Amino acid sequence: MDWLEPLRPVVETIFSVIALPVLVYFLVINTSYLVLVVMSSLEFRRSMRQLPYAGREELVGSGLVPGVSVVAAMHNEEVGIRLAVQSMLALHYPRHEVIVVDDGSTDGGFEVLRETFDLVEIPRRMPGDITVREQPTSVHVPRNGRTRLTVVRKANSGRSDSMNVGINYASQDLVVFVDSDSILDPDALLSVVKPFADDPVRMVAAGGVIRAVNGCLVRGGRVTEVRMPKNWFARIQVVEYLRAFHLGRSGWSRLKSLILISGAFGIFRRDVLVEVGGLDPSSIGEDFELVLRVHKHLRRQKRDYRVQFINEPICWTEVPESAKVLRKQRARWHRGLWETLWAYRGMLFNPRYGRVGMIALPYYWLFELIAPALELFGLVLVVLGTLLGVIDVSYFLLFMAVAYVYAALVTLAAMTVEELSFHKYPRWRDLASTLAAAVVENVGYRQATAVWRIEGWVQSLTGRKQVWGTMTRTGFDTGEGKG
Repeated sequence: MDWLEPLRPVVETIFSVIALPVLVYFLVINTSYLVLVVMSSLEFRRSMRQLPYAGREELVGSGLVPGVSVVAAMHNEEVGIRLAVQSMLALHYPRHEVIVVDDGSTDGGFEVLRETFDLVEIPRRMPGDITVREQPTSVHVPRNGRTRLTVVRKANSGRSDSMNVGINYASQDLVVFVDSDSILDPDALLSVVKPFADDPVRMVAAGGVIRAVNGCLVRGGRVTEVRMPKNWFARIQVVEYLRAFHLGRSGWSRLKSLILISGAFGIFRRDVLVEVGGLDPSSIGEDFELVLRVHKHLRRQKRDYRVQFINEPICWTEVPESAKVLRKQRARWHRGLWETLWAYRGMLFNPRYGRVGMIALPYYWLFELIAPALELFGLVLVVLGTLLGVIDVSYFLLFMAVAYVYAALVTLAAMTVEELSFHKYPRWRDLASTLAAAVVENVGYRQATAVWRIEGWVQSLTGRKQVWGTMTRTGFDTGEGKG
């Protein structure tokens, strides 16, 4: 290791300063995750107790149930769009419509919809409640006049602008955002609408659970059998999504500090969306930015409101199975995180914004934005220090225990809570795969995603133009042709 000797003075100096802070940082961040797991378990326990008395089925026959507009933007989604739209139309809810906005697709996605639902073009002008960049070129509905589906075609201008077009066409009081490559559980709308029916004045937004559909069996637009994917990238993302949605966001919701609702499955009051101007087409982290804008708008007006996470309804979505696509996704996500946090930096530690400004935003700055840089820096420093003999083996082992073993244990605790609460994976081999993915995640995958996240941050800081990567779809496993 003679070639490393010139680095010895630098490593010694840096290590003497940050040895303890690095350990403390990882101890605090993983403990914070554990606290969120505990908060989530309490929330799950409360939800499970209330479920028999929730009265969701009463909504089906109620004439006072709020109407829902399910809005999805599609761009080159030919592979899965038919099943996705069938799933949306088949949702168990008395008053809902589906609006699909074709964002300048160049594949056969629209033709699939036209043939499946016998679409015909109609003259329908778009309301101008929210300003959009691209006006619709045509509007299509099923010929039978009964199926509550509207397909809007327009030139490509991005997902956010397309969703704003969908909001303009929405005729119901509540708007649900979904991705066009996703499948909702049959009772998903009943679950997410219940808080709005119970508290129609204060409830303004809610988010549901996102799970990976990779490997699952899909029939008739519904997930009929939950299975772990065979691809290890997808398996690890199953664990990530479980930790982020079922536990992270559930914990933040219990703390009344939820600031992130996934655009893959979120519900908003339409009047509030119009008030704040809809999604921001110039924002890369448009979902995060929208929720922060809602918080800021309503706090400035001193209105009493609620933003909540609903831990039962599930939206199944296809996750990347290749490093190339996953890299672009994580870089884009982190760039969106940085740009949104920076845009709303005035809310940071500002008591005017309550727990959002005093708890949630500081946490996201310290433990979401900065975490990948500190993790890689700490790991590289510890490895170099150990090789040079600057750091003894006991510190190296302590660092690995605090940074990675503790993280794996927290993930296993999260999985235990989720499995005891929902028991989504009935096969023992799927549970074993999930446990294995929770461990493997910390060896290579976690470090790679940290690098990709930093790449997105650097791209933003250097002013590089954001290019949305293409998500290669494999389609849903329908079980056809299998014995």
